[in-house]
Amino acid sequence: MTFRSRSLLDLAHRVTECQVRIPGVCAGHSDHGCEPAHSNQQRHGKGMGHKAADCFHAAACHACHAELDQGSRLTKEERRDYWQAAHERTLQLYFENGWLKVAA
Repeated sequence: MTFRSRSLLDLAHRVTECQVRIPGVCAGHSDHGCEPAHSNQQRHGKGMGHKAADCFHAAACHACHAELDQGSRLTKEERRDYWQAAHERTLQLYFENGWLKVAA
């Protein structure tokens, strides 16, 4: 069973600065918040017609999200690296802002 959480995905909308930051693509800032860009890696549960688990997402502007999913500017490895760094920054933001907490 793949982990799904609308409330976790909604945290991406609180982030106003894109965490993916692809040069020449990134819109940077959005007053309306970012989009949750799911991982495209099999190890995170991605499969044909199946998204990765919701815990594997990065806060992305629409342009970076589209480039990760359908774009042609980056290699598969570059997509993975941009997404991974963005995922780590996204989780750090969630914890630092108190939006995501570990239950004691």
